[in-house]
Amino acid sequence: MKTIKGPALFLAQYASDEAPFNSLDSIARWASSLGFKGVQIPSGDKRLFDLERAAEDLDYCREVVALLAGYGLEITELSTHLQGQLVAVHPVYDDLFDGFAPESLRKNPQARQAWAVDQLLLAAKASKNLGLTAHATFSGALLWPFLYPWPQRPPGLVETGFEELARRWKPILDAFDNAGVDLCYEIHPGEDLHDGATFKRFLTAVNHHPRCCILFDPSHFVLQQLDYLSFLDHFRDRVKMFHVKDAEFNPTALQGTYGGYEGWVERAGRFRSLGDGQVDFKGIFSRLAQYDFAGWAVIEWECALKHPEQGAEEGARFVEDHIIRVTDKAFDDFAAAGTDEATNRSLLGL
Repeated sequence: MKTIKGPALFLAQYASDEAPFNSLDSIARWASSLGFKGVQIPSGDKRLFDLERAAEDLDYCREVVALLAGYGLEITELSTHLQGQLVAVHPVYDDLFDGFAPESLRKNPQARQAWAVDQLLLAAKASKNLGLTAHATFSGALLWPFLYPWPQRPPGLVETGFEELARRWKPILDAFDNAGVDLCYEIHPGEDLHDGATFKRFLTAVNHHPRCCILFDPSHFVLQQLDYLSFLDHFRDRVKMFHVKDAEFNPTALQGTYGGYEGWVERAGRFRSLGDGQVDFKGIFSRLAQYDFAGWAVIEWECALKHPEQGAEEGARFVEDHIIRVTDKAFDDFAAAGTDEATNRSLLGL
């Protein structure tokens, strides 16, 4: 069995124009001071990282690795969540998702989608250059407006949607395969891959591509009222990344899973800082240890109540306390009988 690496921190929610969050050097120094051992880097934030350069310049990659090593940190993975979202966008969301793309591409869905695909291809090269083995992204969504079957969905609509989604992602998956990197889709509402059933559909549509993997974030399962421990049992061979994020679900007489259009503070299901929600992290860390998960425990801070810096400080300790140092011997070794094959056969009457 393997001991999970961590704690690590996803930097997307922390990057800003204010120090110490406005450069990789200063944010790394801050993260290290809190006890983090790794950082997951959003590849689209130029304040922290230059994706295009990393895809072509090995010296730049060595500089980034060395900078982080100076603070006792490693890169856990790169992320293209925002770019991946743009690989597949239903037209109803065009204006809302335009903000994820460069300004010059807005109001031009075809150019925006081509840019997003190129970003993923660059991320495959950059990940290889950095010596990484996994990458985080979103699948995007063509079917999300049709999530609830009213009005009745016409026959073949879902199948056609997943066929098209697979057509767009297959060349990207092949590029990651050539780079030796697992492409991990965060299972997330708003994406066509938002639960186990939809991931299975997609996995079939891409012919069980060996690089089609999962970023497991239990908070999104709590909000959908899914069994996240059984999910790990089912997809143990496809889960290659882990976001440590908490959530709670407290239905009322007025709202449940759909949230009644309320804001995050008022929703029945909402994200919380680590330890403040309902996720069974002891169960999750036990499952991951049992299944030889070789990746990182990466905190993604999202909470409508607690300050992000407090969430990071408390979260680092929380993950440190939950990581299981796996055993290298059986607990009952002291009582071993020390028999051999001949004795075994004798005991069986053979």
